[in-house]
Formats: sequence, structure tokens, C-alpha cells
Amino acid sequence: MEFIMKQSFFSALPTPIGDLGIFAENDAIYRVEFIDRVKERDLMDTCSLKENELTLLAKKQLEQYFTGKATVFNLPLAPQGTPFRQHAWQALQQIPYGETRYYSQQAELMNNKKAVRAVGAANGANPIAIIIPCHRVIGKDGSLTGYAGGLDRKAWLLNFEQRLMQDKQGFTLN
Repeated sequence: MEFIMKQSFFSALPTPIGDLGIFAENDAIYRVEFIDRVKERDLMDTCSLKENELTLLAKKQLEQYFTGKATVFNLPLAPQGTPFRQHAWQALQQIPYGETRYYSQQAELMNNKKAVRAVGAANGANPIAIIIPCHRVIGKDGSLTGYAGGLDRKAWLLNFEQRLMQDKQGFTLN
């Protein structure tokens, strides 16, 4: 059996709420996070990593998101995690742009009503910020709860999406 080492690629994207690091292999994006929040030291050694078609495509789609021109992403994703976390991250992708859900609603969507805390932990471990929209999940009382990028960024993202949706709903053709 032959061992094939996968090559990693990297793009950086300045955004209104901080620089994002976009990490990919040849066939999928596996990590998008705020560079000031990167925990793994090996991910910070990005000087030797080049961009590829996928990191550039993700960069373009994220730029469109931050300018209000795109509300969905069309990228191959490969977040690394347990089967439960994978299921939680898939459920996150069902939350429409500009809307929020409670952790309990996400657990129900996963057919596991009692897994509210585990859902919160899975969301906190989401390795693909914004594209897998864990920022759209809030506390049942409407409060902003944990976000790996920081609560100030979560608030900004929610306000940005809701404002854009209100602007689009208020626009009518005569």
C-alpha cells in the first residue's frame, strides 16, 4: 500500500472583522478561521504554503459574502471531526442566511433533542467559520453564546446578515 502525503494550501483574506485563513488540500477546504484565533502552531507556518484554485475560490466567495453579493457558498468542504460533529456541522448548513436557531432547535434537527450541550460543543469545534455558519446559533433566551471567533464577531455577522436581508425585503420594483 502506497502512502500519499496530501499537500496543503493557504490563502489569507482581510475582512471587516479580522483576517481569515483559508486552508485546503487538493480537493476540499478543511479549515477557515480567524488568523488571530488559530490555535495549532503548525497551521501558523503558512509562509511555505501556496494558494490553489480552491483557496482562491473560497476567498472570492467570502469576499462576495462580505460585500453582500452572496448569501450561499458552493465549495467542497472536508471538516475533520467525529461523526456526531460532522452531523452537527451538516445541520448548521441548513440554517438560512439571515436567520438564527437555538441550540435545542439544532439538536431537534439532528433527531437528538437531548444533545443540546453536545451540539454546543460541536459548534464550538467547527473548523470552517462563516461557510459552516455556527454564528447563526444563539441561546434560547436570544443571547449570544460562545463563538470561536469571539462574541463581537458573532454579533457583527448576525447584524450584517439580518441588515442585508431587511434591505433586500424593503427593495421593491415599481
